[in-house]
Order: sequence, then C-alpha cells, then structure tokens
Amino acid sequence: MNAARDMSERIFLLLHEKDNTVTALKNLAKGEEIIFDPEEESARITLRQEIPYAHKFARVFIPRGSDVIKYGEVIGAATEDIHPGDHVHVHNVESKRARGIAS
Repeated sequence: MNAARDMSERIFLLLHEKDNTVTALKNLAKGEEIIFDPEEESARITLRQEIPYAHKFARVFIPRGSDVIKYGEVIGAATEDIHPGDHVHVHNVESKRARGIAS
C-alpha cells in the first residue's frame, strides 16, 4: 500500500530535530510513504519494512557504526547500515548505555 499521509494525521513523531529516527504512532505498512514536509520532495521516505506502533524507523541513512539518535541523544550504534524507512530496533542497534558496568 503506497497511500501518502501527511503530518496532520499524526502517524509519526519526531521527538527532536537532531534525531535520525522517528517513532511510529500506529502500525505502519511496508511501502507506505512518509511525508515530513509536503513542500519538499526530498522530505519524503518510503518505509522498507513494517513498523510496529511505538517503534522507530530511520529518517536518514545511518551508516554502520554511527550513532542512533532519539530524544536528541545517542541511544546506540548502528550494527549495520540502516536506510531511510528501515525499522530501527535491537536487530540493528547496539546499546551504548551502561557499557563496562558489571551487574
């Protein structure tokens, strides 16, 4: 399904302008077009996978080893290249929090 949606429908949330991830506010389908700015063609991405409610997807290319950013803060490192529209979760992000701390 390639139905375009606009920001007024509130299907995603960009928490901070520095974020390279976006949070889904509902289940989103693979192939769905996400429009960040209707006036700018480059501000659109097509989802490459299904994105479950409250999960993240990439809004820009995140190279392997690069920081994954949410809330304007680094939440982990990409363990593989992550393309715009990819699901961002434990399968492709390694946490940078609490490293080296024994439990």
